[in-house]
Amino acid sequence: MKRWIKLVSTVACGIFLGGNAVVARAEELAPACKSAYLCDYETGTAVYAKNETERRPIASMCKIMTLLLTFEAAERNEISLDESVCVSERAQGMGGSQVYLQAGLSYCIEDLMRTVAVCSANDSCVALAERVAGSEEGFVEKMNARAKELKANNTLFANCTGLPKDPQYSCAKDVAAMLTALLHHEKYFELCSEWTEEFAHPDGRTTLITNTNKLIRAYQGCDGGKTGFTNEAGFCLAATAKRGETRLISVVMGAESSKVRNKEISSLFDYAFANYASKIVVEQGNIDRKVPVKGSKEREIGVEINSSLSVFGKKEEQGDVHVEYVLDENLTAPLEKGAKVGEAVLMKEGVEIARSTLVAAEEAHAFTWWDAYREAAQNWN
Repeated sequence: MKRWIKLVSTVACGIFLGGNAVVARAEELAPACKSAYLCDYETGTAVYAKNETERRPIASMCKIMTLLLTFEAAERNEISLDESVCVSERAQGMGGSQVYLQAGLSYCIEDLMRTVAVCSANDSCVALAERVAGSEEGFVEKMNARAKELKANNTLFANCTGLPKDPQYSCAKDVAAMLTALLHHEKYFELCSEWTEEFAHPDGRTTLITNTNKLIRAYQGCDGGKTGFTNEAGFCLAATAKRGETRLISVVMGAESSKVRNKEISSLFDYAFANYASKIVVEQGNIDRKVPVKGSKEREIGVEINSSLSVFGKKEEQGDVHVEYVLDENLTAPLEKGAKVGEAVLMKEGVEIARSTLVAAEEAHAFTWWDAYREAAQNWN
């Protein structure tokens, strides 16, 4: 049985008593949309909410999940972003926003993902869905299963495009959870950053694609997001922006125009950046800790933390923030570099708000008979 030792590291922190409560009243922000949600990316702390769990059509914001599942399939080596996909007649026949794929021609998966991220191409969505799951119907099953994993309990998908089809709905809070998961894939930022591009088809044609998320250029720090519009959904937008160490997620639904949705998102970001901030308490990488390893000639080894730990809250408010390092004290050599040796737990006002895995920063070699002989010889001398 493993035994654990707990070490507490107190961190001087000049901000953050904000907690997890939503602090802005509904009438103060986003008055011209039907639903809205604003939160911190790292901790998920809510800053503002308005009808955030109300089920509504989300139009092309649905494609956040389409992109997420494609990235995750690539992570599992089920597909490669470099491989080509032969476009079906069904994919070619999608209406609405499209990049005019030609059935029978083969396109690179990464290129198709770019058209989804930039210009919301429905035909590319279906081509990706068919490659990942064999059919759009099979892909939709995966979408709904992943939504449950994300605890997006007010979400039901009926297709991979967001085109009107009943029953299909989500809510502002669930969309924020989906976008948060997507942002863990660094490649996404590269895909969605294009402003305009001549998309080249295998038959020599080109299609000009233009980014539907105008805040990429219009709002300082905005580097990702997904728009959506149908008559049923109204104008919707899920976006992210980062300034300094603070990254925010914001969602608005049911605005009357693209201009209004952009204004509402911008106002939400302005409010959060002015009043809240994130602070990294422990940086990813080596930490000032050693862990003993039994039967190892190294005796003890260094420790790394897999991911940074951050705290988020209102600016200038004082709070008790500290890290508890829980280390396995029964480690035995040989131990590989990267093996789990414990966890770092970030505490705020006595409540756990985040944790990260601690791993061996180096290999711990077993203490052999030759090592024992050499050590005895050195001690004899």
